Amino acid sequence: MTSVNDVDRALRAAPPHALLDTLRPLLTDVWGAIDADLLLADYGLTVLQPVEEPGDPARAVSLHNSPEGRAFGSQEPHEEHPRNAGRTRLHLPVTARGERLGILTVLLPPEPVDPAVTDELVQVADLLGHAIVVAERDTDVYRQARRIGRLTLAAEMQWELLPGRACARAEFAVGAQLEPAYAVRGDNFDWSSDAHRLTLSIINGMGDGIHASLLTHLAVGALRNARRAGLPVADQARLADQALYAQHHGDQHVSALLLSFDLATGSALAVDAGSPRMWRRRGTAVERIELEAQLPLGMFEESDYVPQEFGVLPGDRLLVVSDGVYDALSPLGEVFGERALARAVSATALLPAADVPRAVLDELARHRVTEPLDDALIVCLDWSGRPAGTSSD
Repeated sequence: MTSVNDVDRALRAAPPHALLDTLRPLLTDVWGAIDADLLLADYGLTVLQPVEEPGDPARAVSLHNSPEGRAFGSQEPHEEHPRNAGRTRLHLPVTARGERLGILTVLLPPEPVDPAVTDELVQVADLLGHAIVVAERDTDVYRQARRIGRLTLAAEMQWELLPGRACARAEFAVGAQLEPAYAVRGDNFDWSSDAHRLTLSIINGMGDGIHASLLTHLAVGALRNARRAGLPVADQARLADQALYAQHHGDQHVSALLLSFDLATGSALAVDAGSPRMWRRRGTAVERIELEAQLPLGMFEESDYVPQEFGVLPGDRLLVVSDGVYDALSPLGEVFGERALARAVSATALLPAADVPRAVLDELARHRVTEPLDDALIVCLDWSGRPAGTSSD
């Protein structure tokens, strides 16, 4: 696999903004490619936009009814043979540790692509995904390609705070999405895993615009500070509560659901400090996991938080939503509610975790019809668990 190794070395040495320009001649020299294009999914997960000329709406490709979108959704290479085009278009998912970034389209001669070539190009697209994640530290090129409109300042801050929209490893897969994607205010999510635990936090900062975003930034920063100090989930809540109260003296608070999972056993600890709610699908049964409500973070000085225990089994799916989902109103004043959420969880049972939030939000949009009055956040966790005898290393 010397050719793939050459790609890896070239991408590591490339200027951050020039990954595609660096890749093109290698694709031509090694695999006989005629050309290549890189498209990234926009913040709202509606279209794929080219990194080159990202502001041209004519070049945007639908995520829902296009060959590129099919490859993105299936996370499998898709071979396209346009009539009279004289070439084959091979669409390859560009993904990094479960985070679906976009599609690398490689134009090849018109004959069917050899499976060995496809396998190698799948590896190239994977290397490109990891290179993009690293390069984003030093360039705005890829972030600019992700937007079909201008983000509000609050939304810019919220997206920069996120760990990503998806993450996957052997024990679990997580997918999440925020709406309105280009004007989100106070909702946020965070996750982190190590050899032993997965920690999830779902945040809903009160207020509107930049004030809500600043409040959420303080809460997430405090939670990360406590988590990185090795504190358990209840102490993470206490530290964030104290930080928020010290800054706002109870005038501003944050609703939060904090979760910590043992990767070996599925045993979980939860702190329910506000409005985010959680559902579980086990087999064909969907039920809400009822937790004892505790005070939102920052409401009172030195609040105490007590973790509650529950468990997940291999095959379980958890769905966490903010109040902007279950309290959303139809034009007739009907609440989306728990029954509709349970139906949505069942209807999306066959989708991977990364696709579930967008699918549920699409259902919510059909119910709501009008523009949202509040942020809507959905986090989906699929639990596989760790097989007995498997090392945590």
